Amino acid sequence: MRNDDSPPPPEAAAPAGPDHRSWFTRRSTLAVAVAALAPTALAGWVLTQVLTGAGPDGRDAKPVAAPSAAPATPATPATPAPSPATPSVKPSAAPSAAPAAAPAKGPLTGRTVVIDPGHNTGNFKHTDEIGQQVDIGTGRKECDTTGTTTNSGYMEAEFTLDVSLRLRTALEAQGAKVVLTHVADRSWGPCINERARIGNEAGADAVVSVHADGVSAGNRGFHIILPAKVKGGAADTAAIVEPSRQLGERIAGNFARTTGSAPANYLGGGTGLVVRDDLGGLNLSTRPKVFIECGNMRDAKDAAQLTSPEWRQKAAQGIADGIVGFLGG
Repeated sequence: MRNDDSPPPPEAAAPAGPDHRSWFTRRSTLAVAVAALAPTALAGWVLTQVLTGAGPDGRDAKPVAAPSAAPATPATPATPAPSPATPSVKPSAAPSAAPAAAPAKGPLTGRTVVIDPGHNTGNFKHTDEIGQQVDIGTGRKECDTTGTTTNSGYMEAEFTLDVSLRLRTALEAQGAKVVLTHVADRSWGPCINERARIGNEAGADAVVSVHADGVSAGNRGFHIILPAKVKGGAADTAAIVEPSRQLGERIAGNFARTTGSAPANYLGGGTGLVVRDDLGGLNLSTRPKVFIECGNMRDAKDAAQLTSPEWRQKAAQGIADGIVGFLGG
């Protein structure tokens, strides 16, 4: 038996006899013919590969451009691909020729409104920080408080930020420049004196602090808190008492009309307006400012409204309409 190490058998000798020359002649002719056909067959095979895009193992490969009949230009060496550890950086997009969208024009064009979302969801985790005492002119009070919640745990700070963002959108559509005292971009606060300072430094034409109350069930409705006339330390509200009342009255009327909510049944004598001298955010303001308590989070019926996105949109619109009315829009 032949194994893999056995030498190959010798080539068969040409047949002897008178047919030897004719056999050799036929064999030579056949060899020449095969040699002549080989380049043509090879070119045909290459052309088939190019046109069909077949890969070396018969699978489809990426399309390849057909070769050009013109002399090839020496190829420019390819730039080495970046290593996996070095992310490739895309070139910056060319600046757009189109001008940036202009701010909305409306009845509040040229006006500045500051919106103050009451409390902060992080206050619950920073009770020491918010417990610091700050000067409010007529005395000292905590930097901030946690705010209240519904019985299901929906935080007042969540509510106030949601309404404030909706309110910003509504006011900007009327052309106003809107400044928020915070957008939950900090872990706690700001303190009540800082909230007042933001409105003052912005030169606000109106400031609204958004809140919701947390009293016993059965107490329902909204109310607007107005600044009392106070003077002491850094507090002097004489110049803002009257315009703040006008702002509050405008918001109260529009809020009731838009939301369908009634003025509070537990304070304000049914007017929805309450005056206080113990709130640092009002005492330290030099700009027309009010607080709005949009409802009672501890009452099931009010809470159902406060937790409704549709109702919160109405609340924001009602406040916005009041501000537009106050600023003469």
